[in-house]
Amino acid sequence: MPPGTRILSAWYPLPSADISFLADTTAADAYGRPVVSQAIFEQMLAIVRGAREFIVLDYFLFNGEPAAAEAAAPLRALSKELRDALIEQHRLHPALKVVFVTDAINTGEGGVPSNDFAMLRAAGVDIVVTDRRRLRDASYLCAYLWRVTMGRSQAHGRLESANHRRTIIADDGRGALIGMVGSADPRDASSAFSNVAVRLRGPLLAPLIASELAIARFSGWRGDLAASVAAPPPAGGADARTVRARIATEGLIRTELLEHINGAANADHIDIAMYHFADRAIIDALLAANARGARVRLILEPERNSEGTASIPNGPVASELITASEDAIRVRWYRSHGEQFHTKLVMVYGAARFWATLGSADLTRRNLADYDLNANVAIEGARTAAVAMQMSDYFETLWSNRASQGIEYTADFAVYADASQARYWLYRLMDWSGIASF
Repeated sequence: MPPGTRILSAWYPLPSADISFLADTTAADAYGRPVVSQAIFEQMLAIVRGAREFIVLDYFLFNGEPAAAEAAAPLRALSKELRDALIEQHRLHPALKVVFVTDAINTGEGGVPSNDFAMLRAAGVDIVVTDRRRLRDASYLCAYLWRVTMGRSQAHGRLESANHRRTIIADDGRGALIGMVGSADPRDASSAFSNVAVRLRGPLLAPLIASELAIARFSGWRGDLAASVAAPPPAGGADARTVRARIATEGLIRTELLEHINGAANADHIDIAMYHFADRAIIDALLAANARGARVRLILEPERNSEGTASIPNGPVASELITASEDAIRVRWYRSHGEQFHTKLVMVYGAARFWATLGSADLTRRNLADYDLNANVAIEGARTAAVAMQMSDYFETLWSNRASQGIEYTADFAVYADASQARYWLYRLMDWSGIASF
């Protein structure tokens, strides 16, 4: 990986006022009417409107691309709202420095001009399209033919990895850092997706700023950003009122995940809410944890195929986990209605202690094995800490369908189960070879 990526920061203690869990959920009631609860994008706009010195954003998708399928909820013009907020904030505070890092997918791999980016550049925002030629090829079987056919200088396609991060960091107008790390994109077609994020305040965000600027610099950015950041405090413990948190990116997200899953034993809990799940190391670790007595539950996006069953990779992986654990591992499907259950959250906890990671990383080889750029926040503290309770309540609400008006967030495993051996081995081939998009 390029220098400056693949970081695991120190632990930073955070009082409950400096960290909060955010969730967007889209569902439908018994009559098919949309039921929407959103918090993430409003917090993103609040961070933009509070900045006076700098804003650093990194979002995988940022465009007004129309939805591929009709969602349960009406779509929102997120790209325009964020674009206009950035332009207005820069107009009000001309000294404000804004660096917007993104992926080449938003410009059709460089072939389609972006009106949003043109307007932002004209307003003084630095738009940085990640140089994916500096990243590792996810598909080693196809990469050689791709290079021969297209040439290294022109190869910006799907065979290369992507900048998959979803982060925003800024000053809060009072000399402190504030930011958000999560799974949501400011893209119109994604506006109805279910997502999660965590809002943070304090020097914990300094290592993430440094990593984002490293991506900008190896992608050709020649600007300067002198963020006023206080010296990091020493790592410390957490009590019922505080937690500690750290930034993890790229392959070090998997390292942390395996450490905590492998440490789970009898009477511990592992709860996972995930868009895509395919990583073989995580699958093996969950099966081993289950054998030690840990209780494992997963909520997955089915992405239903033409047969009405869950698609690759989640369908085959869910069937494997249930079969190999003799039904001890439990799986429910999120009832999406054209939109996606785009959450990326893992929690490992016991009676007293709690650990979680959330952000942009799916549990896939592409996201966890140093191919895509990803950023997560790991959180550790007492089981009774406010943010731990927020995350647990979120998962339990979806798992147990704690809702009125006939809403069912999740369905039993059998509803979309896929026992096809052909699709299972196709998933294994796609995962092994790197030709998958997940």
